[in-house]
Amino acid sequence: MRSPDLTPEEKTALTALELCLGRLHVRQRLGLEHDYEARIFRTGTHFFHLENWNSVHSLIRNSLRLVGLHGRGRRNALAIQVRENQITLPNLPRAFDGFTLLQLTDLHVDMSRDFVPTLIEAVRSLDYDLCVLTGDYRARTFGPYAATLDGLECLRAHLKNTVYAVLGNHDTIRMLPGMEATGYRLLMNESVKLQRDGATIYLAGIDDAHYYHMENFHRAAQDIPAGACSILLSHTPEAYRHAAHADFNLMLCGHTHGGQICLPGGVPIITDADCPRALARGAWRHQDLIGYTSVGAGSCIVDVRFNCPPEIVLHRLRC
Repeated sequence: MRSPDLTPEEKTALTALELCLGRLHVRQRLGLEHDYEARIFRTGTHFFHLENWNSVHSLIRNSLRLVGLHGRGRRNALAIQVRENQITLPNLPRAFDGFTLLQLTDLHVDMSRDFVPTLIEAVRSLDYDLCVLTGDYRARTFGPYAATLDGLECLRAHLKNTVYAVLGNHDTIRMLPGMEATGYRLLMNESVKLQRDGATIYLAGIDDAHYYHMENFHRAAQDIPAGACSILLSHTPEAYRHAAHADFNLMLCGHTHGGQICLPGGVPIITDADCPRALARGAWRHQDLIGYTSVGAGSCIVDVRFNCPPEIVLHRLRC
């Protein structure tokens, strides 16, 4: 099954998108999506894509049923935990001390019909200043995405204040106009100012750096003054070296699911990321860059988790 052809409405929306992202970025992203969609094998580092091999999905699901673990795995996948992460940034303005970001990632909202109501219940009563989403909103990497947008719209009604987001490798750029129409502000290799009591920090976001390699650090950081406190949203931790040398102070990401199906002790079998395993889950540091890789709230391929509970994260910034 391939993605449907662009509708006249999509063509109009994407043409308007070219004015802010540039014609080349929009055309390249669309072209790469068309070239890569539904492929199981591809040349390059990420040559094998398990999420596109439907027969393996059934094999995993049926194997779990056979040993009586499928039901438990599905219950695990809906047991979303709220984690708190304290982050000390040396150049954080004092006005932002205690500023809290809620990070949601790897939602795959159309994977399970029980997921969005469960996630809404988890976020409803949380106290935070800003919400950020770090990609992978769709279950598949290709095909229709209307169900994904419907789920995101339901979720947005329960998220407070401004919500910024970036796209992941499961997300088509065709989703961007629909997401922005429902209240998500997408950062596509660009940055915005966050201001509080006269002080300023910067929030930047890059396009997918895992599969499509559409990240552009020059564009993302070009409006950030030297020495300013800056936070980067990236779908994957794989961009950590570039982020460190671009002088970002904090990088929030996801993609790995922490392994999703792990050995006892939370040891991941697969992380699907070209980076050290120490960066595949939780808090980490590379040179002067502080990072956090969330294991995500959703699940992919099969809606189960073992030894790796789903999470949403409250990052509290400290001077």
